[in-house]
Amino acid sequence: MIDAGAEGPRIAIVGGGIGGLAAGAFLRREGISATVYEQASQLREVGAGLVVAPNTARLLRRLGVLAALAARAVRLDVGWEFRRWRDGAVLSAEDLASACERLYGEHTYTAHRADLLEALRSAVPDGGVRLGSRCVDLTVRGDGRPVLRFADGETVEPDVVIGADGIHSVVRGAITESASATYSGLCAFRALVPSEHAPDFARRAAQTLWIGPGHHLVHYPVSAGRSVNLVAFAPARDDAVESWTATATVEEFLAEFEGWDPRLTALIRAAGTPGRWALLDRAPLRRWSEGAVTLLGDAAHPMFPFFAQGAAQAVEDAAVLARCLADDLDDPPRALRRYERLRIPRTSRLQDASHTRSLVNHLPDGPDQQARDRSFAEADPLVANGWIYAYDPDDALLNTADA
Repeated sequence: MIDAGAEGPRIAIVGGGIGGLAAGAFLRREGISATVYEQASQLREVGAGLVVAPNTARLLRRLGVLAALAARAVRLDVGWEFRRWRDGAVLSAEDLASACERLYGEHTYTAHRADLLEALRSAVPDGGVRLGSRCVDLTVRGDGRPVLRFADGETVEPDVVIGADGIHSVVRGAITESASATYSGLCAFRALVPSEHAPDFARRAAQTLWIGPGHHLVHYPVSAGRSVNLVAFAPARDDAVESWTATATVEEFLAEFEGWDPRLTALIRAAGTPGRWALLDRAPLRRWSEGAVTLLGDAAHPMFPFFAQGAAQAVEDAAVLARCLADDLDDPPRALRRYERLRIPRTSRLQDASHTRSLVNHLPDGPDQQARDRSFAEADPLVANGWIYAYDPDDALLNTADA
């Protein structure tokens, strides 16, 4: 048991991305202070767009930041709009404008990652984020206290460490079994197109997925409609790397979608320098915590982006973790064990579902593809995925007894 003192445990959050700032924000909501250590010299989110589904929106509302984000985002009227690769024929589409709030109590939005990051930052106390602090090592003393070491030579000995330091997590490597990555055979392209250069169909308040043999592409507007976000998936080249900062050329992007509907290739042609990164496959971890150290977000459960739930699951992690610590401040290791019991089954299910989705989206033309297209026309993905969108951490906590 940790002697946390009268002011509560000293909590260090390693990583100032979406998950780390969400953890800081939800801990503050529970009356618990924490320090976020971020390696960058300024808070910024690389990448481009993301989907803020109802399970994320309700948590942002509880933090008091949803209205500010919504002003910079786009509320979707249409989602799960699947189109055929060659001619753009609509296979199915979901009326989010009328159904989403009725089913789940919140709308679905699309946003630039930087806008979500800023919204979460506004819910973290001033002075709660230390920039330019790159964690290079984590050890645990004989008495169980974690020791963090930073690139500038600083050493910190908190009571609790939350590793929110992404897919290449230093914290994960120190406390849990190796999450060895395997080659998925896929890479992702991403790009932003200024709305004035985008065709009309791409400027709609719609999340559209074009699917075809071995490839698919998703687009939707972000930044209050000022840009259109593109993210596409294709077979990976040997030199692709798992990095948000690697780039490709528009010509390389276009080559992957040669022969697709001309409207889609015109949208790609309007993009600036696209990013490109490899998708590496990782099996779900069996545990996230060791003593007073735990993981959150991509450090715990990196997943393929095919259900657009990576950021959402990090925010959910943060909400559950904060409540578990608030309920058991005198024994953080026990609180962290409860947290991982609550979260691992759900995030593992999403990792598996996201993995399977690529096989469905990338079928070659033929009988299986035709059967899939018929099933899309008959499906209601907004209802079928209710297990994702209806999730409420408060309900999960109420329904799970302490160990």
